[in-house]
Amino acid sequence: MKEKAIAMPYEDPISFGVNAAKPIIDALSDNEKSRIELVISCTESSFDFGKSMSTYFHYHLGLNRNCRLFELKNACYSGAAGLQMAMSFVLSQASPGAKALVIAADISRFYATEGGRGLTEDWSFAEPTGGAGAVAMLVSEVPFVFQADVGANGYYGFEVMDTCRPVPDSESGDSDLSLLSYLDCCENAYREYEKRVTGVDYRTAFGYLAFHTPFGGMIKGAHRNMMRKMAKADPAKIEEDFERRVMPGLGYCRRVGNVMGATTALSLLSTIEHGNFATPQRLGIFSYGSGCCSEFFSGVVTSGGQGAVRRKSLATQLDQRVELPMGDYDNLLRGIGAVRFGTRNFECDPAILPQVRTSCSGRGRLLLKAIKEFHREYEWVW
Repeated sequence: MKEKAIAMPYEDPISFGVNAAKPIIDALSDNEKSRIELVISCTESSFDFGKSMSTYFHYHLGLNRNCRLFELKNACYSGAAGLQMAMSFVLSQASPGAKALVIAADISRFYATEGGRGLTEDWSFAEPTGGAGAVAMLVSEVPFVFQADVGANGYYGFEVMDTCRPVPDSESGDSDLSLLSYLDCCENAYREYEKRVTGVDYRTAFGYLAFHTPFGGMIKGAHRNMMRKMAKADPAKIEEDFERRVMPGLGYCRRVGNVMGATTALSLLSTIEHGNFATPQRLGIFSYGSGCCSEFFSGVVTSGGQGAVRRKSLATQLDQRVELPMGDYDNLLRGIGAVRFGTRNFECDPAILPQVRTSCSGRGRLLLKAIKEFHREYEWVW
């Protein structure tokens, strides 16, 4: 970890999701925009048991009302699940030419749940890795950035109590069990992929590998485990392969932290940004969600796809963030419960850390303004 993203009291999964999707939507023609017929919100940070966050995304992005709006919740696997559902919708040709918008948005809340033998304050060790933010993906018949390999999917899931949100605003779990479940799923999801795709070799079939990244060390351990079992590789070969094929995908994750459902997509974006795509490269992608469900899938990226990602200047956006002194960070943690699940009425104070709010000026960012009778109201800061 080098940095982590922190949510201000006037930021939430809605503001993150809209701000992630807006540059994509603004680049579309009116006709292209009108063909978005599906909006999926992917999160474990929603603030309503019934109302989908996709309705807020849909409204603030000004999308066509002839549109399906729903939400997926499945821990950190939710973003990959939403992407797979969107691709299936497009591939079905139920509405030729239609597009789907998938927005994965989360805020990590690593509070310990008191009481009980397994759920203890030891889980708070993960707090330094918890991030906040969103990744938006537009899925269509024309893949400008990433072309999925249709049918090349291996999935693996079972019931396990590794990590969870047993109450709306608190994370808890068994850290050791979570690490072992991740390793188990990574291996078995890939083995299922291998059964479905002829002639696959973990060492040579993928130019790059992108993983759901709760923290970088987890990825190094997972890749080491795979290289030992799939390639019988020695430590030197494993280290070289990790640096070449995996490290490009950790760049943004090390600067943002674990954004739950959005992290696999963030790793994919980082791989596309930092990899070498002078010739087309196949990427192997692994997503894991606690509880659990996992999937290994793949797709191809070209130099054109890399160019499309680089034009979004993601690194510049991260550079524009304001660094918080530890005192301000501690105060935010103490007051983080002011806006939470089920908040009925609230007025955001623009004077809280004004230097952060000022940094949004001139960038067209949506921020939470108030909550009135549970309805969240937002404002644009131009």
